[in-house]
Order: sequence, then structure tokens, then C-alpha cells
Amino acid sequence: MNSPKRKYEPQRISKVLDEILESKSLRMGIIHVRINELWHEIMGTNIAHYTEKIILKGNTLFVSLNSAALRVELSYGKEKIIKMMNKQLGSEKIKKIVLR
Repeated sequence: MNSPKRKYEPQRISKVLDEILESKSLRMGIIHVRINELWHEIMGTNIAHYTEKIILKGNTLFVSLNSAALRVELSYGKEKIIKMMNKQLGSEKIKKIVLR
């Protein structure tokens, strides 16, 4: 069987890359990586040391900490953390933080 040859139209690399980056799964992956980086930047190395896991589900950021005292201390500044994270992200991605 002879299959017809496909004829591809040449495209600009920038257009192809934009199409790839616009895919939802890749965009969400990039956001998750960025949030992880921001947590370490904003909170500093000492708090990052006690952070086990950071997960964004919907508009809620779940942060697992291995220090109960730190969890209580950070719970007083949740709104400030949300504002700083959203400012660095450039959008209102985070509406709520749950400290575990």
C-alpha cells in the first residue's frame, strides 16, 4: 500500500513554540514549578528547609510542613503570603493556603 505523502507547511519556530506552551498541561506544569520556586524565594531557606511538599489544586495551595510550631507561625500570615505569591505570579492563582 502506498500512503500519500503529507505535505507540511513551513512554520516559524516561535509560532510552534507558542502553540506548545499554550497547551493546558504544560502551562499548569510551569505554574507548579514557578510556585515551588517562589515559595523558596519568598519564604527563605530556613522555612523551605521545613517544607516537605507544595501542591496547587484549583486555587488552593497546600503546603506540607514538618514543624508544628512553624505551621502555627505561618498561619498568622496566610493573607500576606497569598498576596506576595500572587504578585510574583502576576495573576490571582492562589486564593487560599492550607498548611498541613
